Amino acid sequence: MPELELMFIRQRKYMLFLLAIYVLGAGFSSYQTIFLGLILGTTLSLFIFWSMVKKHRKFTKAADEGKKVKSLGTLTRMSIAALATVIAMKYPEQFHLISVVIGLMTGYLVIMIDFFIQKLRQK
Repeated sequence: MPELELMFIRQRKYMLFLLAIYVLGAGFSSYQTIFLGLILGTTLSLFIFWSMVKKHRKFTKAADEGKKVKSLGTLTRMSIAALATVIAMKYPEQFHLISVVIGLMTGYLVIMIDFFIQKLRQK
C-alpha cells in the first residue's frame, strides 16, 4: 500500500478516536453544547478529509494518465464549513459556535500533528 494511503488511514483513525472522546464528553460532561459543537465540526471535518482523499486519488490517477483535473474541491470544503456555521447559528442552544469552528479545523490539525510525529520517527 502506498505511503499516502497509510497516512490517510492513520489520520482517519486519529479523527475517529477524537470523535469518540467528544461523544463521551457530550454524554458525561456538563459542557454538552461545547462537545456537541466539537462533534458537529469534527464530523464535517472528517467528511472534508474524506473528500480531499477522494479528490487526491482522482488527481493522482489523472496525472498518471496525463489528463487534466477540474478542481480539488475547494468550493465543496467551503460550503461544508458554511453549512456547519449555519447549523450552529440556527441552533445555538445545541451547538457552541466556536467549538464547531474548532471541530472544522480538527482535520487540518491532525494532518499537521501526524506530519511532525512521522518526521520525528524518521530521525
